[in-house]
Amino acid sequence: MTPPPINRHMSPVEWGLLVFLAIVWGGSYFYVGIAVKELPPLTIVAVRVILGAALLYLVARAAGARLPRAASIWGSFFVMGLLNNVIPFSLIAWSQGHVESGLAAILNATTPLFTVIVAHFMTHDEKMTPARVAGLVVGFAGVVVMIGPDALAGAGSDLLAELAPLLASVFYAVSGVYGRRFSRLGLKPIATATSQVTASAVMMLPLALVFDAPWTLPAPSFNVVLALIGLAALSTTLGYVLFYRILASAGAVNLLLVTFLVPVSAIILGALILDEHLALNHFAGMALIGLGLAGIDGRVFNLLWRKAA
Repeated sequence: MTPPPINRHMSPVEWGLLVFLAIVWGGSYFYVGIAVKELPPLTIVAVRVILGAALLYLVARAAGARLPRAASIWGSFFVMGLLNNVIPFSLIAWSQGHVESGLAAILNATTPLFTVIVAHFMTHDEKMTPARVAGLVVGFAGVVVMIGPDALAGAGSDLLAELAPLLASVFYAVSGVYGRRFSRLGLKPIATATSQVTASAVMMLPLALVFDAPWTLPAPSFNVVLALIGLAALSTTLGYVLFYRILASAGAVNLLLVTFLVPVSAIILGALILDEHLALNHFAGMALIGLGLAGIDGRVFNLLWRKAA
């Protein structure tokens, strides 16, 4: 089956889905930050993907979506689960026990930068362009400005913990490009998401049992249980349905722009729900991110260029 064309310029619907995904994934830092105070990282990730896989399976059954049966296809899902869940989830959960969430968000926002490089060499229709690179750099600068210099103050104090989100970003970049192959199979996004997270659960369960021995741990508090449910139901179940829907039509580079928007959603939600104060650097950072996204999309600048000419 010929894969659908990748939209270099995202449609309004795709931009809307991307913003929604940013809101959904923005909560994952909050949930992990709560859970990591009482549970080890591998156990958190295992609960996340096991519960997420169970919820996705129920949704897939309700939607009438069929899961693939071919061993070769499931082999690809295990590779995808390793690249996109098992390794990066574990790295980020571990790092959040050692570095501030703001710094972790900045480091994770390098994902689109790595994705541009990976997609340039691994695809034929997502090549690097000067405008796209410039937009990514401006967008990343906006993330740094928005989160503020205080998040960078502790940089260098725990090098391994800071390298972990960076390495996770590399795996996210590779997985975003690798995951494009599933659009050729004609699978619904819910079937693809269910298969990937199920493969991740199969890999994570023995790792958590061997290294964390979770049956020996104290029972988690009610707040941690709620955080794990939110992590599985929203950040995983809903998040990966949106992930594969966007990836199939918009491509890996456009999809992983979500890491620029995650800090924006977290700060706005904090202001709306927790009555947190929005400072000047927040507005400046959001403006830079918007400028960077407009540069990556290209249509606004192309229109201005044609009018000027």
